[in-house]
Amino acid sequence: MTANGLTGRLYTSNEASSAGQPAYVLLHGIGVSHRYLARLHVELAGGPKEQNQQAGRAEGGAAVYSFDLPGFDGTPRPRRQVTVGEYAAFVAAVLAEYGVESCIVVGHSMGVQFAVELALLAPGLVTRTVLMGPVVDPERRSAAWHGLALTRDSLFSEPPLTNAVVFTDYFRTGIRWYLTELPVMMEYPLDSRIRGVAQPVLVLRGGRDPIARRPWCQLLAAQAPDGAFAEVPGCGHVVQDTAPEDVARIIRRWAGAAAEGSAAAGGFTA
Repeated sequence: MTANGLTGRLYTSNEASSAGQPAYVLLHGIGVSHRYLARLHVELAGGPKEQNQQAGRAEGGAAVYSFDLPGFDGTPRPRRQVTVGEYAAFVAAVLAEYGVESCIVVGHSMGVQFAVELALLAPGLVTRTVLMGPVVDPERRSAAWHGLALTRDSLFSEPPLTNAVVFTDYFRTGIRWYLTELPVMMEYPLDSRIRGVAQPVLVLRGGRDPIARRPWCQLLAAQAPDGAFAEVPGCGHVVQDTAPEDVARIIRRWAGAAAEGSAAAGGFTA
């Protein structure tokens, strides 16, 4: 699909949400694609297993929309660097085309930047925001540090199948586009932009994530006007691929608490 002069891909499940179910929008990070969000996509689209078992059916989940954003995973490369705000505007335009009127936006790594900008750009569209493995920690605003942390994560915190998905996506995106967008990611002031997000925010990390460290994630949650923090023990940066059931469970529990106005009270665990 094409919007605002940019072209990407959209993957959808459950076009019409069940009554009372939110829609989810999943946004990937730099160099990767929808593929490392696919297991979480399936979990959210399938609905809570206990609810489905009681109802005797496999359906019951929410509408879910996953993107391959312009320039990533073999989508057409823009002829210039694209800003975080332009990516958010692209997502908003595509969702409007598909008739999405409200959603919970879930971003991972650089995708949290797109998610925050989408929440700021379209507050009537975004009801809640989930930030998984957020970047960039202002105390670690160095491409070299992030490269080392990513290497540590892939060697010690991620299983081989997860690494295979991530590094295949890096290859498909290509080094030129990765390096084109890397300064955009590194310069984005997430710690200040999140202060303007009025919607409930959940900051979520894997317990072994060396990129999105716990102090940084807790600080972000505290800086959001309505923030909460969650952690999945034993997982690395790509927590949504290694523990999709746990992540989906935390998101649903937090979203339900946020709807009741109690999401910021305490943490959420798997």
